[in-house]
Amino acid sequence: MRELVEVLVKMLVDDPSAVSVRKTERNEGVLLEIKVAKEDVGKVIGRQGRVIKAIRTVVRSCAQREGKRVNVELTED
Repeated sequence: MRELVEVLVKMLVDDPSAVSVRKTERNEGVLLEIKVAKEDVGKVIGRQGRVIKAIRTVVRSCAQREGKRVNVELTED
């Protein structure tokens, strides 16, 4: 799951070397924190949040197949 998010985000940004995805196990599921360069935050969010919503939808559908709950959050460097 982490690798999927990392690949998707690296394709969107101008500085792929600044992309990192941290996976944290929690009681209610898994948290994936995406970190990107400050200049690339808008590209990952997209207009009206459409891009980050699409990423969350893809990840949640993959996680649901495995019977897991996954949340995706975006932070900047």
